[in-house]
Amino acid sequence: HIRSFATAGTRLSSATTTEEAIKATTTNTEDIDYDGDDTSIYARQADELTKLQSTFLQTMRDRGFLHQCTNIAALDEVLTKSIQDGSATSAYLGFDATADSLHVGSLLQIMILRHLQKSGHRPVVLVGGGTSKVGDPTGKDESRVQLTDEIIAKNTAGISRVFEKFLTFEGDEATTGTPSDAIMVNNDDWLSTLNYLEFLRDYGTQFTINRMLSFESVKQRLERESPLSFLEFNYMILQAYDFLELARRHDVRLQLGGSDQWGNMVSGTELGRRVDGRQLFALTAPLMTTSDGKKMGKTANG
Repeated sequence: HIRSFATAGTRLSSATTTEEAIKATTTNTEDIDYDGDDTSIYARQADELTKLQSTFLQTMRDRGFLHQCTNIAALDEVLTKSIQDGSATSAYLGFDATADSLHVGSLLQIMILRHLQKSGHRPVVLVGGGTSKVGDPTGKDESRVQLTDEIIAKNTAGISRVFEKFLTFEGDEATTGTPSDAIMVNNDDWLSTLNYLEFLRDYGTQFTINRMLSFESVKQRLERESPLSFLEFNYMILQAYDFLELARRHDVRLQLGGSDQWGNMVSGTELGRRVDGRQLFALTAPLMTTSDGKKMGKTANG
């Protein structure tokens, strides 16, 4: 694991980290939202990266933590303005409760939340107590093992303790009540109370099967002729709805995650725009992988 972590760190540190190197890779300065191409942002939007004003995005850029972002120029403006106004922009990152602890592959995402808070913005840690009952099919050749409510509750308690070591939360003794104090939420609070027919009527029309079949997590399973259950197929809809719900409850504007989550995250920004007219953003980081190139996960070997 230590060897794999070092290898992954080398891959991350080899990403563009200086302004000169960013300029040297300029190929397209168009500010894109999503066109199905997940080429690294360092190549696609190099010019925009040299103009970033927000401390958080500058840190992400310089450390090689950026991979994809919807409308990064507009996001930079939102982040910068909130600091100037003495407030904070809320951004969330989700962790499903599929194991009772996190892993070295989650360290990058946790450090991104830490950089977000140090830059004056508010981290929202989402524990997927609800989505853990479904199981994310991304990067999986077979369905996840179904977890009982008791196991999910135990796993939720286990992974929740990890974040206290890296973030300052509302109510902590060390906090001074600043806008950047983190909060932790569980999507089981809203997903478990959804009415199926009402949910389909209100939000099902916002997703097309054509688009959902184009996502890599789905395409890979179909190409390998691996079974993909209807339960798993719904995961991307629930993740998109999480973003909308967090925007409504906590004014969350940005979702953070690994590059394998890009399709689901973009669906969340689109759902917010179509249903509530909100401008939401998605930003991904490169995945930390094992020595054979596979994603480090809580439920995968390595």
